[in-house]
Amino acid sequence: MKEIFKKYNIKPSKKLGQNFLVDRGVLRKIIQTAELFPKDTVLEIGPGLGILTIELAKRAKEVIAVEKDKKMCEILKDVLNVRDVRNVRIVNNDILNTKYELSNTKYKLVANLPYYITSPVIRRFLEIKNPPKLMILMVQKEVAQRIVAKPPRMSLLSVAVQFYSDAEIVSCVSKKSFYPQPKVDSAIIKIIPQPIPKINTEKFFKLVKKGFSSKRKMLKNNLRINSSILENSGLNLKARAENLSIKDWLKLFHKINFP
Repeated sequence: MKEIFKKYNIKPSKKLGQNFLVDRGVLRKIIQTAELFPKDTVLEIGPGLGILTIELAKRAKEVIAVEKDKKMCEILKDVLNVRDVRNVRIVNNDILNTKYELSNTKYKLVANLPYYITSPVIRRFLEIKNPPKLMILMVQKEVAQRIVAKPPRMSLLSVAVQFYSDAEIVSCVSKKSFYPQPKVDSAIIKIIPQPIPKINTEKFFKLVKKGFSSKRKMLKNNLRINSSILENSGLNLKARAENLSIKDWLKLFHKINFP
């Protein structure tokens, strides 16, 4: 890994949150969890130097690697040419600032995500018209724990992800598994998009955001609603937003004529 950086006279970018996976055991775990088949298309975000890209390409029909760093794209192209890997398409783009989507293709999403784009990427690919069949993501351990949290530890993030999908932590990953070594441990998380309730999602999340607007306040105070609405929803009058499951939020949403 260090030899490659020296060869191309580059350094990992702190601005882009570049921490490269070097642990082969963790690599095998990601591949195993992705459940790849020869007909699969894989969308990889942030392929970096291609350690994961190459293994994905061995097992899938096509890998579409979206990389923001132009120099990293050039290096990845060289690495793939040396390995004679022909089924990888490199896209030099910012996944958050492009309309690049796989509109008519069933695909799986695999990514080692920097902290600053984790939530936006997950939300985007859960909300688009053609979400992936499966998402296997490497994220900060604390973020993974927030995503899969249950009452009474729910957050806006956990509600947002669990509304659209089933999510589980597959494995925790030591910070020693990366170069350069980050300050915190990571986790592999598996997200499977599910059919969502037929409601006005914009209004639903407007309600949820208002419920989480002040963590110290009880839900009825944040939402400014009558106690009877909580009672009719089967909720505790002293409940806070973090106490509610997705089912609870849906019950509440149907009881409130939310503007």
